[in-house]
Amino acid sequence: MYKVFITLFYCLIFTAASQGQVLTGADRTEGYLPLLSGKRVALLVNQTAMIGHTHLVDSLLKLHVHIQKIFSPEHGFRGNADAGEKVGNSTDASTGLTIVSLYGKHRKADAADLQDVDILLFDIQDVGTRFYTYISSLQEFMESAAENNKPLIVLDRPNPNGHYVDGPILEDTSLRSFVGMQPIPIVHGMTVGEYAYMLNGEKWLKNGVECKLTVIPCKGYDDHTFYQLPVKPSPNLPNMAAIYLYPSTCLFEGTVLSLGRGTDLPFQVFGHPSFPKDLYKFTPRSTSGAKEPPLKNVTCYGYNLTGTPEAVRAEMDNKLQLKWLLQAYDLYPEKENFFTPFFNKLAGNTTLQRQIKQGLSEADIRETWEPALTQFKTIRKKYLLYAE
Repeated sequence: MYKVFITLFYCLIFTAASQGQVLTGADRTEGYLPLLSGKRVALLVNQTAMIGHTHLVDSLLKLHVHIQKIFSPEHGFRGNADAGEKVGNSTDASTGLTIVSLYGKHRKADAADLQDVDILLFDIQDVGTRFYTYISSLQEFMESAAENNKPLIVLDRPNPNGHYVDGPILEDTSLRSFVGMQPIPIVHGMTVGEYAYMLNGEKWLKNGVECKLTVIPCKGYDDHTFYQLPVKPSPNLPNMAAIYLYPSTCLFEGTVLSLGRGTDLPFQVFGHPSFPKDLYKFTPRSTSGAKEPPLKNVTCYGYNLTGTPEAVRAEMDNKLQLKWLLQAYDLYPEKENFFTPFFNKLAGNTTLQRQIKQGLSEADIRETWEPALTQFKTIRKKYLLYAE
């Protein structure tokens, strides 16, 4: 058995290393397999939990880890459900394991879910923004672990937007939701492992509980590493251009515009039927992962922001870009109808919408973020695992 384990272990590490110099927490099996030995394990994972070309669940089963059940986040275990789509409990066809959905009304694993479990494991690829719901799932998983006295292992992964911190802080507690649960900026510059330490250390878990937490860090990674995600993290982030643009273009989710859901370029284009007809043209359609996109089957006119990952990352200039949102607001003829109620939840305040309506410049808006960003960066430093 020992020789089998060693052979498989080195195969897994070789596969991961061949993709680049970065080893994720999942790749570093020597750090967490001993913690799983003889335990009944439950994992909160999705399609991004990979060791090389093999899913973490399959790898652990081959290593005779006793997996009791799988918990799944938004978009489901296989990552193909629409944003916000209800995903029920099921059975994984390939392994026969029970899958318990932690999205929708049943977002937290309860005592009944965990009564036959000894230890929990979290492995999901995040993209580094407050409104990407996987860090909200992480928080509630940590709360479940603490409340039910279960240890939790977080297998860390690089943050593709970890090279900067920017945007307004969530400052209005009435706007807290699953797309923003804590007073952090839109772009927080932390991996899920670092953020887990922050949730514990700042006593941000419900009722101030503290999770018995182990983080398996990445190797060969720092905040400026260019890391190409090997698996798309959700249906509408299909490539690195979308991932780099997402912190800025996701704000269009709180407007009447289309941001390309239902096209080949989600989060990489934006537009509306009322915009000038000589602009970039696209038509959202019902697609897998975007069955009912905004402005479905309606021709929109707007802008195509996509390009090579390197070009898009350079265009972002290490900051959240407001210029496209301001441009769209200027173009839209019925300005009183431009924003939807969801916008303030994404922004984390009512201030940004008011500033845009008042005609403030991007520079003036950004200046109002600085005091809170400076304070957040001071707090953040306490929990960093990697060089900035």
